Amino acid sequence: MKSSTALAAPAPTVAAGSQRQAFLLLRTVFTVAPIIFGLDKFTNLLTDWTIYLAPVATSVVPVSAQSFMYVVGVVEIIAGIAVAVRPRFGSLLVAVWLLGIIVNLLVLGSYFDVALRDFGLLVGALALNRLSPAKLH
Repeated sequence: MKSSTALAAPAPTVAAGSQRQAFLLLRTVFTVAPIIFGLDKFTNLLTDWTIYLAPVATSVVPVSAQSFMYVVGVVEIIAGIAVAVRPRFGSLLVAVWLLGIIVNLLVLGSYFDVALRDFGLLVGALALNRLSPAKLH
């Protein structure tokens, strides 16, 4: 008599539907949020983004903090579009970008709460990657 240690899997149709919903939810959020935050790097309506930039960043790349943020904004917009068009690739791009933000905040030595939030977002981006189909229909 065989015994199975694996948990019983939910019915395939229910699991597939739930996975599709989770995929669409994560894909939507990781498309819209980076684009909005990227656009805001040009307007600073939400916050003054330069306060989150470690001074070492502008010493490595000799530009003003605001100019640096313009580049950040462009990258974030591109990342959001990448998630919309190619979620498997775009989600990894967002995850790596979030890791860079986390490292920047840790080097800055403050905003640890934002770094922890961004770690949660990084995990969400990796979950999107795992849920992304190899090819979109």
